Amino acid sequence: MTLGAGALFGFWQGLLIVSFASSIGATLAFLAARYLLRDWVRERLGTRADAIDEGMRRDGPFYLFSLRLIPVIPFFAVNLLMGLTSIRALTFYLVSQAGMLAGTATYVNAGTQLARLNSLSGIVSPTLLFSFALLGLFPWIARMVLNLLKRRKVYAKWQKPKSFDRNLIVIGAGAAGLVSAYIAAATKARVTLVEAHKMGGDCLNYGCVPSKALIKSAKIAHQMRKADYYGLEPVTPKVPFAKVMARVHKVIAEIEPHDSVNRYAGLGVEVLQGYAKLIDPWTVEIALADGTTQRLTTLAVIIATGAAPFVPPLPGIDDVGYLTSDTLWDRLKDREHAPKRLVVLGGGPIGSELAQSFARLGSEVTQVEMAPRIMIREDEEVSALVKASLEADGVKVLTGHKALACGVTDGEKWIEVEHEGQKLRIGFDEMIAAVGRAPRLKGFGLEELGIKVNRVVETNKYLETLYPNILAAGDVAGPYQFTHTAGHQAWFAAVNALFGDVKRFKADYRVIPWATFTDPEVARVGLSEAEAREKGIPFEVTRYGIDDLDRAIADGSAHGFVKVLTVPGKDRILGVTIVGEHAGDLIAEFVLAMKHGLGLGKVLGTIHIYPTLAEANKYAAGEWRRAHVNPRLLAWVERYHSWRRG
Repeated sequence: MTLGAGALFGFWQGLLIVSFASSIGATLAFLAARYLLRDWVRERLGTRADAIDEGMRRDGPFYLFSLRLIPVIPFFAVNLLMGLTSIRALTFYLVSQAGMLAGTATYVNAGTQLARLNSLSGIVSPTLLFSFALLGLFPWIARMVLNLLKRRKVYAKWQKPKSFDRNLIVIGAGAAGLVSAYIAAATKARVTLVEAHKMGGDCLNYGCVPSKALIKSAKIAHQMRKADYYGLEPVTPKVPFAKVMARVHKVIAEIEPHDSVNRYAGLGVEVLQGYAKLIDPWTVEIALADGTTQRLTTLAVIIATGAAPFVPPLPGIDDVGYLTSDTLWDRLKDREHAPKRLVVLGGGPIGSELAQSFARLGSEVTQVEMAPRIMIREDEEVSALVKASLEADGVKVLTGHKALACGVTDGEKWIEVEHEGQKLRIGFDEMIAAVGRAPRLKGFGLEELGIKVNRVVETNKYLETLYPNILAAGDVAGPYQFTHTAGHQAWFAAVNALFGDVKRFKADYRVIPWATFTDPEVARVGLSEAEAREKGIPFEVTRYGIDDLDRAIADGSAHGFVKVLTVPGKDRILGVTIVGEHAGDLIAEFVLAMKHGLGLGKVLGTIHIYPTLAEANKYAAGEWRRAHVNPRLLAWVERYHSWRRG
């Protein structure tokens, strides 16, 4: 219609007519949605409404202007959905008029040029070709203009330096920070990495590495008790806990050089020990360990400050003292024995791993979880299987129990919990708070610069904050708190920080795997059954029991399963859950398949070494194939064989 208006009325008259007509029509739709069709719009366009709400909350009327300039959401949907927001009708009209004007002019001009055609040869005239080229170029030009407007708006009150000391400053030397600094150095950028505490961050010093070392020792102790299963004499292991913890610290020390100052300095990264704070979008002040202060200007900054254990605000918790996944490694390292009575607050991955490990090392463990089951993010059957395993190791798992308070009575530490209206006091010697981790957000100057901080640092799809040259990666950016996703995000953050003026890349979260290292292990990628139902995504379930796998039977680990969700009638994988020995390793094949669009047919057609646990993946694919054999085709094949026999 806009092309037609240009052809019929010419450029200026056509522009005037279409501009006012489209803006008035949009406003009428806006008013209808606000006063007459609110419920209908919300029902029909619900998910888009969430995007509009978020955009308006973040950018206000400028968000509407950007939608008009670059129609990411169809105009009819914008008109209706804006009626559900609090924007004033006059503001909506004026912003729509201004936002649609450039695009309207482009189309009207193309229509005007079409109307001037006198013959077919005119199709290749420079004026017409330019007009249609402009239609294709307009979204790109509009996007560039929008970015310039946004930049001018956010940087308006700051004075940009004329030159810079660094190309990139990375705050935090955990997984995200180390990868970011490595990429910068590899591309010959001048980069400074600032760490206030220990290189390697939480994963090396407090999380992944020490916990897996502890889990291994605990598993050996468990196997010693169950040696009769393997035809050997069972023994009750002596657990010199201080030696177990010494091994944990030895493992940390052996891996430490991978993340050391010397290694990164050798790669070309300047490493500074100290506390960093943003002074303005390009200036970082560093309070160094020697008491001096240094200020550096930089083209870009990556916030990679990680997360710390969240401690629930229970009355009396400071009086009884508590451990966290950060502090237990040093606080318990000189203990001759594991804590006799241990309470673990939290039924997530960290709480479940620690509860099982300490139980296997000799502690009487009580695990307290407020939710109705542990491992709440997994399917119910997974939670039930892990709970049964923990209970078999002696853990007293209390689900549906809310912690109320802590205290000390006659030298006895206790925690009070409530379940279905009944209160219970549990005595303990040590307590581990493992209810989650909260990003480290304070003290870095984010709020002073106006960078929005809620549960995490607010970033866009390119991991940019309010200021495009300040990015965030890892636990501090969310939405996942895994070391491997921190490293994954770091690539996008580093590349966008260094080369974003040329090309930016959206962080890709399509295929994110994770694992919990209980015994049995739990690994997942993609959707669980519960998530698929919540999202209304149709699916089929294919399941293979690892109890039937030859290698698992030989190893004495014949328990667990491989569960694959696929598109109904097709072999395209929507999600996989594996419960069993080395599930975290086995899931890799499905991660690769999902990442590159390979279906179960490709997995089935891949040779797997016999006997290995990895055959479970192939057999799961085989279960899917058997369930989708065409019975008519089988009947014809049977007739064919009969015919050949004569």
